[in-house]
Amino acid sequence: MPFLLSLSRLIDKISTGVGKLTMWLILATTLISAGNALVRKIFNSSSNGLLEIQWYLFAAVFMLGAGYGFLRNSHVRIDFISTKLGERTRNWIDVIGIVVVLMPFCVIAGTLGWSFFYQAFVSGEMSQNAGGLIRWPAYALIPLGFGLLLMQATSELIKRVAFLTGAGPDVLSGEDAKSDDQKNAEALEAKLAETLAGVK
Repeated sequence: MPFLLSLSRLIDKISTGVGKLTMWLILATTLISAGNALVRKIFNSSSNGLLEIQWYLFAAVFMLGAGYGFLRNSHVRIDFISTKLGERTRNWIDVIGIVVVLMPFCVIAGTLGWSFFYQAFVSGEMSQNAGGLIRWPAYALIPLGFGLLLMQATSELIKRVAFLTGAGPDVLSGEDAKSDDQKNAEALEAKLAETLAGVK
């Protein structure tokens, strides 16, 4: 188990690095989009390449950031149910979900995405729009994104099993494990309580 936990920490570091990169891609997408809009309005001109790079970058944020989202527990979860479950029950649900649903889905989608990417790479597929971009870099995001998500799923599975066997902490409890919705709801509840206390 110590080796697996070390592997999990390494995967978490990789996912964090990729996650930080995707944050910069959001900024790049925003700047390109704003620049494109200004050029279109001021000079009445546009570029299909610049328009397409926007959705390439958006796809990169979505595909590459999925593993980081899993690490930060920001994926969709039915919070009002999961918070009422016991620690072991929540971890068992995650173990079953990761092994039965997430991992097979990542393998299937990544495999299909790889053949899709490879065909575009070999054929040199280009955009049908004039001045458009080559397609394979966008297609490469499919196997790469699902590969990163599968890698993070492995890390999360290790952490859940470590907790269930008494070899590690419960990563689903504590402030860091809370989703953004949970944190926002708690902040609103605290502010409301302060307001009501001030009224009295």
